Amino acid sequence: MRKRVIICFDLVYLVLTMAVCVDSLVAQGRSPFNPAPVGKPLLAKVEIGEGYSSFVESHDVKITVLKIVRGEKAWELMKEESVSNEPPKFGFEYLLARIRFEYSSKEASGDKSYQLREDQFAATSTDGKEYENPSVEQPKPRLNSRVYPGDSLEGWVAFLVAKEDPKPLMTFGRYGTIWFQLY
Repeated sequence: MRKRVIICFDLVYLVLTMAVCVDSLVAQGRSPFNPAPVGKPLLAKVEIGEGYSSFVESHDVKITVLKIVRGEKAWELMKEESVSNEPPKFGFEYLLARIRFEYSSKEASGDKSYQLREDQFAATSTDGKEYENPSVEQPKPRLNSRVYPGDSLEGWVAFLVAKEDPKPLMTFGRYGTIWFQLY
């Protein structure tokens, strides 16, 4: 009986060790299972050009979630921004993320500008469901502007998340390119 317990313990240890190793292989921010914490900058790529032609270039950006405001304080900021902003629906609350977006390009010639919009960011629930972006007047400074090589932009993005969701996440880019903690 004692050998069976030791073998079971060794098997559990092996499985846990393998799970930790697999998780560490996924770079931070590249998976919802390993999102970047608040304050940690992540490098990503954005595409510039015509989507249906061969003239699409990829450029480097760095994105950092600087601050999170949630619940009643977020609602107060939303009311201050615009009287047309409606209170969150039952069971939900506003969550505001202050984001820094830094854009670089190896080539400074020509128009290599990039149009950044708040709707390029999305919040997802702890269980992986994407929340619908609210139709609201975003708090200022807004994260909606054209950026040029060497520019950085800082602003707020508003989300509606379930009150009972303790650890929502944020994605940037098509198909959730990079992942951040919103807690």
